[in-house]
Amino acid sequence: MVALTLITFFAAIICCSWTKNLPNAPSPNIIIMLMDDMGWGDLGVFGQPSKETPNLDAMAAEGMLLPNFYTANPLCSPSRAALLTGRLPIRNGFYTTNARARNAYTPQDIVGGISKDEILLPQLLKTKGYVSKIVGKWHLGHRPQYLPLKNGFDEWFGSPNCHFGPYNDQSIPNIPVYNNSEMLGRFYEDFKIDRETGESNLTQIYLMEGLDFILRQTKAQQPFFLYWAVDATHAPVYASKRFLGKSQRGRYGDAVMELDYSIGQILKWLRTLGIDNNTFVFFTSDNGAAVMSGPNESGSNGPFLCGKETTFEGGMREPAIAWWPGHIKEGSGINFCPGEEVPNVTTHEQKEHTLQPLIFHLGRDPGEKFPLSVLSKEYQDALSRISAVVQQHKDTLVPGIPQLNMCDSAVMNWAPAGCEKLGKCLKPPESNPWKCDWPH
Repeated sequence: MVALTLITFFAAIICCSWTKNLPNAPSPNIIIMLMDDMGWGDLGVFGQPSKETPNLDAMAAEGMLLPNFYTANPLCSPSRAALLTGRLPIRNGFYTTNARARNAYTPQDIVGGISKDEILLPQLLKTKGYVSKIVGKWHLGHRPQYLPLKNGFDEWFGSPNCHFGPYNDQSIPNIPVYNNSEMLGRFYEDFKIDRETGESNLTQIYLMEGLDFILRQTKAQQPFFLYWAVDATHAPVYASKRFLGKSQRGRYGDAVMELDYSIGQILKWLRTLGIDNNTFVFFTSDNGAAVMSGPNESGSNGPFLCGKETTFEGGMREPAIAWWPGHIKEGSGINFCPGEEVPNVTTHEQKEHTLQPLIFHLGRDPGEKFPLSVLSKEYQDALSRISAVVQQHKDTLVPGIPQLNMCDSAVMNWAPAGCEKLGKCLKPPESNPWKCDWPH
């Protein structure tokens, strides 16, 4: 399953649940827990030998584990754009045409962001009466027109960019932290991250923001969407004092342990409020572990090759868990063809069918039980016709306008909304746009 199909996955599960309930049953709440640079091999349920994720492992046991879940891109911004739009980066504009690159993201000096032509998940849910909040990293553009409240979210607590720094606020400003439409302060200045020790309370702040939102919407009997996009496992890795030094895996493991604890607290809160049976929770990561960051700043992609910024398995395959008591059977995986298995066809093994696709003759085999032999003339004739159609599609495909081509130091976070009240407005340099250099 690819991350961009997540919206379809939500719709299928939610629609199925509605068919089992009374017509006036409340709309289910939705929580997406998106980790940052967490690898497939970081969870105990996927074989991590330290077994330091008891809450996530329990979540998998109580719900559905998806071992073959893929992101749409091995880099944070395009992956997140695909998740929230349901469209590939080449279609939603989160790519670049500079040089040979395709992978690009939204650093402080990026000029572009999420296109106004895109429809995001919170915008769709708003039409059904949902209240939506993002907690954590946005990363779809930091200029005013690109921020979450301009794209369907009702509330936001977090940052528009990665927590890189500290910067000197002269050549580069420190990243702001927002509460809704105005900044509260900046990383390293008002929201501390100790680069030497790795200590920061950010995950606990994000946890409390999520719990508060859930409580308020529950009291209001309001269906909600919580996008909990925490970033402690993105370098520079951080954890609160309570968790520092606790993991067998170093500082990165400390961050994973705190995130696992926080996820446990959220699920416990849902049970305490009595809304667990009416809340669909989905856990995953934006891309594979950033193995290039070194052993203390990155996680594990298990048996898979490479990681973040590559389209090898380690960069694209992500941990994923779906949890919804009373609706998703405990300990389940996905079998899309129950009772209809076809050997070597309906399999979870990852096979490449691009050059030799599976072809069925629906006239005499409507059940798709017997794929044509690739050696037969019938197969070759059908393939030649299909290949022509595929090539025509490629030739006529109109991609989205690339949003990640241009950079300019003048558009950095010099003076975010609300900086006047805090006395934290900084003077930007003169505008001097250039084509971004993407080494990814």
